[in-house]
Amino acid sequence: MTEPRDTTFDAAAFLAEAGLGRRIVQLKTKQTFFSQGGPADSIFYLQKGRAKLSVVSKTGKEATISLFSIGDFVGEESLATVGGLRMATATAITACTSLKIEREEMVRVMHEEHSFSDLFLKFLLVRSMRTQADLVDQLFNSSEKRLARILLLLAEFGKPGEPESLIPTITQETLAEMIGTTRSRVSFFMNRFRKLGFIEYNGRIRVHKSLLNVILHD
Repeated sequence: MTEPRDTTFDAAAFLAEAGLGRRIVQLKTKQTFFSQGGPADSIFYLQKGRAKLSVVSKTGKEATISLFSIGDFVGEESLATVGGLRMATATAITACTSLKIEREEMVRVMHEEHSFSDLFLKFLLVRSMRTQADLVDQLFNSSEKRLARILLLLAEFGKPGEPESLIPTITQETLAEMIGTTRSRVSFFMNRFRKLGFIEYNGRIRVHKSLLNVILHD
């Protein structure tokens, strides 16, 4: 007769420590987690830092499609199929610490540990809602409102705890890619936000809660 399996599983410890099928990786600013077209054989859990996901078209045009912060999984498409390829490139915006989990280990723990699969499902649902919000934002909001929303997201307004008002260093080109406009338009709006006291901009950007007025104002 087999002994009952110990059902206690610490998801936080699993995501914090290296172990079988997983290791801690350190990335410098602008270093890639993985590249578009590369093998989709692992998933990353961001422990520290900020990152972005971008795609490059056949004509060489690059677009940033998502941002990541502490507690996010990166590269979850690797779970879809064995031998698949990455559809985008994940790059560190700041210095990052991440847990790299091999696909097989991720699949195993999701099957065996319900607390972990529940945690991951919650992440996927939040990501899906964020993607829908991004699409609505792109379709219906002005570029000024889209820029204000991205800055607030970078400052983590709306997440539990105090927002990080001083956001990671990010170029106006990247902001322009994310909201679908030109760098000159971003520069115009940034200057406008600064004059209105919504942000401080001296090398790095400090976002004030008053920037929400741009989102809420019709």
